[in-house]
Amino acid sequence: MTTNTASTISTPHAEVAVLREKLVLSFWSVAVMLIAMNSTMFNVALPQIMKDFSLSSATASWIVTGYSIMFALSSITFSRLSDYLPIRRLLVIGICFLTFGSLLGAFSHHFVMLFGARLLQATGAGSGIALGIVLVTRYIPMSRRGSSMSIVISTATFGMGLGPVLGGLITQYWGWNGLFVITGLIVLLLPIFYKLLPKEEAVHVRFDFAGAAFIGIGVTGLLLFMTTSSLLALAAGVIFLLSFWFRIKRTDQPFVQPVLLTNKPYMLLSFMSFAAFAAHFAVLFLMPLMLSRLYGMSSSFTGLMIFPGAMVSAVLSNPIGRLIDRYGNHLNLRGGSLLMLVGAILFACFSHTSPYTILCIYIPLSIGATMLTTSLSNEMSRILPREQIGAGMGLSQLIQFVGGAFGVALSGKSIVWQKSIPLAEAYSHIFWGAAGILLLAVLSYYLYRTKQTALT
Repeated sequence: MTTNTASTISTPHAEVAVLREKLVLSFWSVAVMLIAMNSTMFNVALPQIMKDFSLSSATASWIVTGYSIMFALSSITFSRLSDYLPIRRLLVIGICFLTFGSLLGAFSHHFVMLFGARLLQATGAGSGIALGIVLVTRYIPMSRRGSSMSIVISTATFGMGLGPVLGGLITQYWGWNGLFVITGLIVLLLPIFYKLLPKEEAVHVRFDFAGAAFIGIGVTGLLLFMTTSSLLALAAGVIFLLSFWFRIKRTDQPFVQPVLLTNKPYMLLSFMSFAAFAAHFAVLFLMPLMLSRLYGMSSSFTGLMIFPGAMVSAVLSNPIGRLIDRYGNHLNLRGGSLLMLVGAILFACFSHTSPYTILCIYIPLSIGATMLTTSLSNEMSRILPREQIGAGMGLSQLIQFVGGAFGVALSGKSIVWQKSIPLAEAYSHIFWGAAGILLLAVLSYYLYRTKQTALT
């Protein structure tokens, strides 16, 4: 941050609200770090969980996929509610859900309990990053927004890197139940946020729970079809997504504003988000499996292989934010998408040669993911009208984590599809698929740039 002063701005909830930027963002960063760690700690524990419950790769992927779907729905729900309810109240609710899920998981000894605990955690965790982005876009001027956004993103990146290290050590020496204890520590931040966050007035509106249910069931149905090949799941997914589309066009306060779905520049950026998260989550899902199955590494060593890439990305996040503030978002949009594409291609070609090759290749891919995520959020906040920012950023979070769920689900199923060929070759095929998705993201960027140039 470049300022220690408070920010004052008009909001929908209060005529004048004051934010103590540096102090609030510091504590919010700790919360985001714990939430991000919670997302990646379990990736390293997946081989042990698969062994404990005798799970296939496709079934185990639902520990990550189910979490991602619920996280996505929670993110857009909290973002949408922030247009009407105080951020402080919503964050308290989110932390409570996350804490209850952590308590359940710490004492779970059956797969169903573990899965339920992860869903509860995801329900609460979705509030952290989503409301953090809303807080930054609502209270911090555009001149400092890139740097502030980079703080939220950098701590998330650092947490994603630290997660596998702690996850590996805790899983190896304490068991995977201990992972839930670490995340539960977020409850200690509850009184701090309640005191520091601005007091806003609630606006009484009717929330579109039906729309939220339709899109949730629809997305889940499609992902279930991917992992189980169930035609019933496919039919349910299509029917509920169509119901969602008709619902949001006919209700006064829709869960997703239809105007966002017809905003072509916004949707191009959203597709880039989807592709980036699909590829990145697929890599984070596959790396522990590769290191465990191909190279026989322990959970703790697996975490150490993932950490450097995320650590370098976290260190570079502040310079990335300053680049955005000085030169705009396009440099990072272009560079981030190309770096991720190169990383995926290198994984496809060389990940089978050595575990240290995996370590080195993940570094540019992780840097690219940080560049892309930070600049996408900032670019969306720039092109959306102020009254659509809350809903737009929420929908973006939904698309991102649905992309992550898609990447993990497809990766898990692809391993099952290719069980008759050597594992190294199967993993290489999946990485080529990720590279194909990222190539589409690169093309989407250039199409977006062309449209923006035409408008100016």
